[in-house]
Amino acid sequence: MLITAVEPRRKAMCALFIDGEYVMQLDAKTLIENRFDVGREINDDELKEIIRLSNERRAKDKALWLLSYRDHSKKELAEKIKRTCDGEAAEKAVDRMEELGLVDDAEFARRYARKLIFQKKMSKRAASYELARKGIDKELAEEALDEIEVDYREQISDIIEKKYKNIGDEKTKRRAVAALQRLGYGWDDIRAVMDSYTGDDYL
Repeated sequence: MLITAVEPRRKAMCALFIDGEYVMQLDAKTLIENRFDVGREINDDELKEIIRLSNERRAKDKALWLLSYRDHSKKELAEKIKRTCDGEAAEKAVDRMEELGLVDDAEFARRYARKLIFQKKMSKRAASYELARKGIDKELAEEALDEIEVDYREQISDIIEKKYKNIGDEKTKRRAVAALQRLGYGWDDIRAVMDSYTGDDYL
């Protein structure tokens, strides 16, 4: 097989043409480093290897780019990389990020749990569900949540004061209860706080 053209494309990619036919887009640096120049004869094994190397470089570059914006769990990072690279390259990139200390599920769980509880005002039950969605295993999630002390009734009061000023109105009250239940709060805590605001038994 003869490389007949290598044409620049967007995002540091190049289009590879073999025997006059377009084959695929590959990472430009990988092509240059491996001297995939016009006029070079290659075989199937060499083509497969350059594809693997290109995917691995793209996966690592994507991982670093994503981590430059915010922390990610291993699962979350791998899923995002897989949108542009194959699964094997994505997993390898994530493992490398973990080796470098750039990905740490235990530390991610601690930070994210505090954000869910103190910024998003979720209960620990709801926070546990969100941590699981991010790929944090149950044991790590429990450890992170056990470190946090929180007064649910105080949390509920904060939510009501910030979002539901007219809590005496029946429609507003129902909306507030539904929202608090979605955040994972139990009925006993919700009712106790509601009663303190409305001055009656909220059933």
